[in-house]
Amino acid sequence: MNPKAFPQNFLRLSFGDLFLKDSTMPEKEEKLHNIRHSLAHLLAAAVLELYPDTKRTIGPAIENGFYFDFEFSRPISDADLPKIEKKMRQILPDWDRFSRHELDAAAAKKEYTGNEFKHELIDEFTENGKKKVTFYKSGNYWDLCRGGHVDSMRQISPDSFTLTHTAGAYWRGNEKNKMLTRIYGLAFETKKELGEYLAMLEEAKKRDHKKLGRDLDLFVFSDLVGPGLPLWTPKGTILRNTLDDFVWELRHAHGYQKVEIPHITKKELYEKSGHWDKFKDELFNIKTREGHIFAMKPMNCPHHIEIYRRKMWSYRELPQRYANTTVCYRDEQTGELSGFSRLRAFTQDDAHVFCRESQIETELLKVWDIVTKFYKPFGLKLRLRLSLFDPKALEKYLGDKLLWKKAEDIMRKIAKNKKLPFFEAPGEAAFYGPKLDFMAKDSLGREWQVATIQLDMNMPERFDLTCINEQGQPERIYMLHAAIMGSIERFLAVIIEHLAGAFPVWLAPVQVAVLPITDKQNKYAKDLVKQLVEQNIRVELDDRNESIGKKIREASRQKIPYMLILGEKEMKAKKVAVRKGDKDLGSQTIKKFLEKIETEIAKKTL
Repeated sequence: MNPKAFPQNFLRLSFGDLFLKDSTMPEKEEKLHNIRHSLAHLLAAAVLELYPDTKRTIGPAIENGFYFDFEFSRPISDADLPKIEKKMRQILPDWDRFSRHELDAAAAKKEYTGNEFKHELIDEFTENGKKKVTFYKSGNYWDLCRGGHVDSMRQISPDSFTLTHTAGAYWRGNEKNKMLTRIYGLAFETKKELGEYLAMLEEAKKRDHKKLGRDLDLFVFSDLVGPGLPLWTPKGTILRNTLDDFVWELRHAHGYQKVEIPHITKKELYEKSGHWDKFKDELFNIKTREGHIFAMKPMNCPHHIEIYRRKMWSYRELPQRYANTTVCYRDEQTGELSGFSRLRAFTQDDAHVFCRESQIETELLKVWDIVTKFYKPFGLKLRLRLSLFDPKALEKYLGDKLLWKKAEDIMRKIAKNKKLPFFEAPGEAAFYGPKLDFMAKDSLGREWQVATIQLDMNMPERFDLTCINEQGQPERIYMLHAAIMGSIERFLAVIIEHLAGAFPVWLAPVQVAVLPITDKQNKYAKDLVKQLVEQNIRVELDDRNESIGKKIREASRQKIPYMLILGEKEMKAKKVAVRKGDKDLGSQTIKKFLEKIETEIAKKTL
């Protein structure tokens, strides 16, 4: 893309147009959590009435619903869920308030004779008998629980919840433990809200990126290549390159430089960075003929650090900004893989900025500017999350509390200075530093984490990154990590579903379909295709011996933005009949059409 052709009015964005106000309502969220948690108890009670020898384990509230894990003496399936759901509704009128009780470890274990799962939890929660545990009871059912229920089960409408499906789940998420049966449910305050969510799920099925990616011929998975390792088709490659070019155009305007790095690395690099201890079980390892251990790179930051470390820098030469779009690899478990949302090989549009403390805010705001301009053309509304470390689990992070507090204070100050709403999320930080995460709400109302900016004070310490300051002394520098899409694959999964596969013309792999009505117009059609290609329009000619109706249906199914239909009348007048989706835009000269589509592409019109 020619940067000079980039429309200036596109760059004049209103942050208020793009960023959502934080509409989080803690009271409503707490109420929904309590409804869902209470219904998990009701689910367990129904299961025990129908299958008395079942061992229950845990049942938390989750986003949009709840689940409970059981060990059944005989397998159950989704076909059993209506019976369980009916039993839940039968029990519900007999329940009212939850009463709280405390028991010591011995008494608590008597409530779960032969249930090794609950015994394990009781030992953990009582610190092997030193403390008591809490139980909550409603109706005739009581269970080990820390609380968080509705004031009365009579508040719950019997038609505001439903069971959805079963799944296998290892006890406590560990594949070395027993496989349990998990029953999932949905729950809302009202029947109307539940109905709206179920309708959204049906629409989401139609928009599933795994299905649309196959239908639109964007990518493929091969059993011989392996799960989680996508292969990009020509059309899919156009998509990823167009997106990457857009990100680079925005970065280049802010002084970034491209770098390149290898795909395998000695493990010593990750030992020094701290990634080895944190992620060694998630890395693909390679042993050389000489016995050296290499890893397929799961991230790029240590490599960019080594590029920075190639020389001693003067403060006058900072910031240094490196950008690199490259594939990373992680040894995800097969059961966790899901289309483009979770992969073993994924492409990061990664960048790192090496700067002084006084430059942090300016550099972070440059990334913020890139994020804002990149997401504007997709019609995604964003809100901001300040992701902090969990002070109760310091062992999960690099560095000490003082270092973390300083980094978090810097990020919080910058977020406040932007005068845009944000919310804080303890425990969501990267293991080396706090983050500003941009959360996107799609056309179905679902929220996704997309871009991220991370402030790292730990890697510069571990790698002794410095510059020479005005006094001629080494000065510790800071590091920003910035990914605009996060990963191209995951971003595309979001965008495919957000747009239902109907990409805007600037992004569409095929922008124009040329459709001659009969073979008499084929020569005119080929001349037109040549003219469009010369103007860098991505075009496809359908000169098959098929009816024009069938050609239009096929182009519509492929979600090609524009169709140019050529009949005898158009050929004689040297015009084209323009169709966009199901709209007939009438007859136009080729020049007029080119002006229209080139403007849409330049402005990145949605």
